[in-house]
Amino acid sequence: MTILVTGANGQLGNEMRLVTRDSSNRYIFTDISQAEGQETEYLDITDIDAIRDTVWKNNVGCIVNCAAYTNVDRAETEDEALCRKINADAPGLLAQVMAEVKGLLVHVSTDYVFGKEPYNTPCREDQKGTPVGVYGHTKLEGEQNIIKAGCEYIILRTAWLYSEYGRNFCKTMLNLTATKERLNVVFDQCGTPTYALDLAEAICHIVDSGKYAGNTGIYHYSNEGVCSWYDFTKMIAEYSGHTACDVQPCHSDEFPSPVTRPAYSVLDKTKVKQTFGVKVPYWTESLRKCIDKLTN
Repeated sequence: MTILVTGANGQLGNEMRLVTRDSSNRYIFTDISQAEGQETEYLDITDIDAIRDTVWKNNVGCIVNCAAYTNVDRAETEDEALCRKINADAPGLLAQVMAEVKGLLVHVSTDYVFGKEPYNTPCREDQKGTPVGVYGHTKLEGEQNIIKAGCEYIILRTAWLYSEYGRNFCKTMLNLTATKERLNVVFDQCGTPTYALDLAEAICHIVDSGKYAGNTGIYHYSNEGVCSWYDFTKMIAEYSGHTACDVQPCHSDEFPSPVTRPAYSVLDKTKVKQTFGVKVPYWTESLRKCIDKLTN
């Protein structure tokens, strides 16, 4: 099968390049930008004619949509239209083309579809979405547009994604704990860090195993466990040896933001494990692997 990956030069897309090297499937990596040393085909996922042309030309049977607008604050202040175009409209176009060729769309969504209600237990797939902010609303709209299109789909909601690639919280804190004497990090927002490599491997397992057939739906995938951003930072500092930095907990309101982030967005992963036999690593184990790659 030929599988098309969008957003191939982002965190998850780059990890997809790594984990698919020995796959028996053919992968085509697309993006709107080029990355040095990477083979990338240009594709604008907001252009349905371009999507359709690429899919038909290459006999694509599956699209893995790793592309997204993820600047949460900027979406609130100046980029709402662009955010909606990429996060809400484009997934619907990808799904429409996959419906035309009777193919599969694997789409990556987010824990930000939750957040308005004060949850204190892990969020399940059938739980009503209560997003706050443009980013969360557009990601939920993207899910809804996929479902309306009528193609076979797997929607994977994830959270707190990090990797060796691009900009992310892990790399930022790795730098700050190495250069600052003291850091204040919020402790009143809890979730689960997700190593993009683990998510990429889960996606490949679902696609390569063929178990997606008859199992269309929404699934949750993050690493196991629960922590705050403060706890996450403490472990980054410990694993990197940056223990001279004094990391202290603080409240979210000490860092004013144009958007309210979910206070508790831990994802229940029972469904993805039972349906596809996916093994989910504990978050600290995966973090240590990523830190080792970044520091060695």
